[in-house]
Amino acid sequence: MTPPTLGRLERVDLRTAWRNEASDFTPWLADEDNIRLLGDTLGLDLEVQQQEAQVGPFRADILCRNTADNSLVLVENQLERTDHGHLGQLFTYAAGLDAVTVVWIASRFTEEHRAAVDWLNRITHDGFHFFGLEIELWRIGDSEPAPKFNVVARPNDWSKVVAEAKSGGGNLTPGQQKQVAFWTEFGQVIEETGSRFKVPKPQPSSWVGYGIGRSGFGLYPSVSVHGDWVAVRVTMNDGDAEAWFHLLAEQREAIEAELGFALDWQDKPGRKECTLEARREGSLSSAKSRRKLIEWMLQTMEAMVRVLRPRIKALDIADWTPEGSEEEP
Repeated sequence: MTPPTLGRLERVDLRTAWRNEASDFTPWLADEDNIRLLGDTLGLDLEVQQQEAQVGPFRADILCRNTADNSLVLVENQLERTDHGHLGQLFTYAAGLDAVTVVWIASRFTEEHRAAVDWLNRITHDGFHFFGLEIELWRIGDSEPAPKFNVVARPNDWSKVVAEAKSGGGNLTPGQQKQVAFWTEFGQVIEETGSRFKVPKPQPSSWVGYGIGRSGFGLYPSVSVHGDWVAVRVTMNDGDAEAWFHLLAEQREAIEAELGFALDWQDKPGRKECTLEARREGSLSSAKSRRKLIEWMLQTMEAMVRVLRPRIKALDIADWTPEGSEEEP
């Protein structure tokens, strides 16, 4: 038998793809597909909020939102090895932006800076997370170079869980235990069915979050462990939520026809939040019923992404005229 012919991996200098950190690498990373690659490496569902986010007289590289809990994620880039200047910038930017997850990307981490990130993860409570990543480029033969993120420092979740449990913070109510069990099973069904969605971290919460293509929007599968129902919501939660809601409502008939089911359109005057919801009732105590409900949730999520995502991305605030105002001639 003739042995197969295999190529050889060749490492490529980062500067061949990104000559400048600010004008080349940061815009590349902020692209939707590339920020998803970073999110997959970290186990987070990231949505870019802003590039070059202003912090006093300084500018942070990329500010993202973790759609699972709406918390802010700061990403700081270097195409060189880590240095003390960037370590100091991380503290300044994180404090100024109120970010709870900090991601430091560099071509190489020194042992001292790797130890510093590990130390930060040890001394901070469970609400804060620090990551150190090295970026590499590889290719085979004449192929296009491919990026690869290597995690060199990350939060030690196990130690934090143990510490929290010892302090008494790890005690869950029966309802919270049911929520954790539900999201654990939800993740198992995602893996078994090959669903496109990321497996969520099981947590005592009635919902988990995913991006749907635009800042200010989120896709939220939800569960009521006491009410025996599940729901899938698309929520608009920024200052323009009312405008987005009414622009989508103008397409309601077409949206629901394409989805194949009706939505509950929840306008919430006076609140910076509007919601489109699909809900289904069923027994959460029955394993068979629970499985069917989760499968329905995933199918509904797929449909909402397929139908709503392109419409959401195409929305233009200039197309909305608030009720009671007159259009300009």
